[in-house]
Amino acid sequence: MGADSSNPIRKVCVIGAGTMGAGIAAQVANAGVPVLLLDILPKDGSNRNAIAEGAVARMLKTDPAPFMSKAAAKLVETGNIEDDLAKVAECDWVVEAIIERLDLKQALYAKLEAVRKPGTAVSSNTSTIPLEKLTEGRTDAFAADFLITHFFNPPRYMRLVEVVTGPRTDATTAGRVSDFIDRMLGKRVVPAHDRPGFIANRIGSYWLQVAYNATVDLGLTIEEADAIGGRPMGVPKTGIFGLLDLVGIDLMPLLLKSFTSTLPEGDPYLATVRPLTLVEKMIAEGYTGRKGKGGFYRLNREGGKRKEAIDLATGDYRPAIKAEVPRAKLPQLVALPGKTGAFAWTVLSQVLGYAASLVGEIADDIVAIDDAMKLGYNWKYGPFELIDQLGAAAFAKRLAEEGKPVPAILATAGDRSFYRVEGGKRQYLGTDGAYHDVVRPDGVLLLEDVKLAAKPILKNGSAAVWDIGDGVACFEFTSKMNALDGETLKLLGQAVEHVAKSMKALVVYNEGGNFSAGANLGLALFAVNIAAWGEIEKLVSGGQQAYKALKYAPFPVVSAPAGLALGGGCEILLHSDAIQAHAESYIGLVECGVGLVPGWGGCGEYIDRWQKSGLLPKGPMPAVAKAFETISTATVAKSAAEARELQFLRKHDGITMNRDRLLADAKARALAMVDGYQPPKPPEFRLPGASGRVALGMAAEGFHKRGMATDYDMVVSNALATVLTGGEADLVDVVTEEQMLALEKHAFMKRVRDPRTMARVESMLETGKPLRN
Repeated sequence: MGADSSNPIRKVCVIGAGTMGAGIAAQVANAGVPVLLLDILPKDGSNRNAIAEGAVARMLKTDPAPFMSKAAAKLVETGNIEDDLAKVAECDWVVEAIIERLDLKQALYAKLEAVRKPGTAVSSNTSTIPLEKLTEGRTDAFAADFLITHFFNPPRYMRLVEVVTGPRTDATTAGRVSDFIDRMLGKRVVPAHDRPGFIANRIGSYWLQVAYNATVDLGLTIEEADAIGGRPMGVPKTGIFGLLDLVGIDLMPLLLKSFTSTLPEGDPYLATVRPLTLVEKMIAEGYTGRKGKGGFYRLNREGGKRKEAIDLATGDYRPAIKAEVPRAKLPQLVALPGKTGAFAWTVLSQVLGYAASLVGEIADDIVAIDDAMKLGYNWKYGPFELIDQLGAAAFAKRLAEEGKPVPAILATAGDRSFYRVEGGKRQYLGTDGAYHDVVRPDGVLLLEDVKLAAKPILKNGSAAVWDIGDGVACFEFTSKMNALDGETLKLLGQAVEHVAKSMKALVVYNEGGNFSAGANLGLALFAVNIAAWGEIEKLVSGGQQAYKALKYAPFPVVSAPAGLALGGGCEILLHSDAIQAHAESYIGLVECGVGLVPGWGGCGEYIDRWQKSGLLPKGPMPAVAKAFETISTATVAKSAAEARELQFLRKHDGITMNRDRLLADAKARALAMVDGYQPPKPPEFRLPGASGRVALGMAAEGFHKRGMATDYDMVVSNALATVLTGGEADLVDVVTEEQMLALEKHAFMKRVRDPRTMARVESMLETGKPLRN
């Protein structure tokens, strides 16, 4: 990464080092671009840069981390507005992220106009103030370079940026900033109109207010509301009240005040406004959500740790209860008798009706609205995708029967759907009544689009192979959590044979939330319970063979992970010619955490990475010690940048910031390797043998004595040390790749038979957390 020569934004200034401003600065630094972070002078005046410096220091301790690596923090230069505003002249884009007061923003813009160089883009991260108000009194030259870039919190992890331009905004400037946000910061840019709350907060705030009111009116508990208004509607598992806790309850009255003062008379949002007596009491007592003492939910640590929920009627906390909702599709959910159906319909009818009424006002089309809600609020489906699930005609009919307004776009749709697939392309219904293709930005290739126009070349229950054009095949995991099993490995072997015969290259990629959580532990546990040792050994051997076939295939293989790539998912990366990783890839060999050792070639491949890195002293021990340290502690890189530091990625492996561009980048990488491609030569290992094993054992013993490793950790780490040091090999012996695989398989089979390993596997499957036995 680093400043893109095709985009003239080579340095950025962020003014305002609060949560949002600091987070935006961190994401610019994550892209490898220098950033100047400025704030006001501190009240005590001791260190004039204290506010910006304090923000960087805080972010280095924050979890989840705003920085993708500690190295990124070094790209942030700190300063203050009084002494350092002249440095804006060195920057190509200035982001204003100060408090939401129009007078302060306008005063800052007057100062910026005096120091910025002509053509430098200036944008505000405001979420409440119209652009036309912000640029009042500014010259046409300043207004031409001005726009709103509304990031969502936290800026590293939230993929939405709403971009708002005005009549005086220069299209070239807006395009340059949008392109930088897309390619370098990894965000999906959604154009929004200059209206209060833009898209996501306009609908999202209304949704939360409607849901809160409906919970009170229908006498539901907050757990019931979250169960009905959460997963059944495609809302994140936090549900409604859990989401309010996450974003901060103190935001509710602020948004209410902002929308009450800016929305036009008659807007449905205004009818939802009620006194928030309980919310104000919670805020006053420090119950602002997860950032405070708790919120609608809290953890009570008195006499143990238990989850509690607030009673909306009394304001008192009580033990949280588990609410169950019948599994039903949306049409059945809203038709259920009693409180469940009433709540579902109340929320969906009002929120989807409101979204439909705003097409043309807050955005040009339904795609922008759906994208904003999916990316800004983590909805699984956008409002119009939800209407399609209910049936647009049925939804409009029920609204009319209840005397509620039927928005024009619903009348336009009639008995048609808002989305359809025609000629292998996804299309949306426009306000003109015609269908239009959903157009992707240049350089975006999505497997979901490929699937609309094609059938898989190969497929079974756990994986599929697709033709993504230009002679490149894509191998996709399709099982739950993309866990790997015998079927995955079988199809991988078939894919290698197919590509070798008739195609040029292979990309391993999927569009699930995670690349792969590793081998299917549930299947392994089942096999152990029936003592099917032969089946387990067959799976280990099958994985080794499939991964070596991939490694030595007569064509380039590029793996493109995003999200978790753990255990066997990490090992497939280690056997690829190149990796093109999404910036948010979390990679690690985690087998020791469940009492196992990597069994599909990960040990040898990882030692080989470190030996060839050029970062370690010569000799057999340094690379082995690094591998032992990382694998024995089940260390997972928390970003692709950190994965590079840990050598899961090499220097020549690529990082893509925007998830939407990952497949196209991986495909381009694979095609660039085709001419003159030669498979790698098998590595030969000189390993430290018994003396190295003793040294690793002593290191592990130190952790054990300090209480950082359990008794069984010592057994597992000893098994790992035996593999990494070459088993019975002597220091002078050369250990072949095949011998390393045999050592891995032997250690894996020995550990899988140990009941303590199975206790760990069972715990992981039940709780998602490793057992410390």
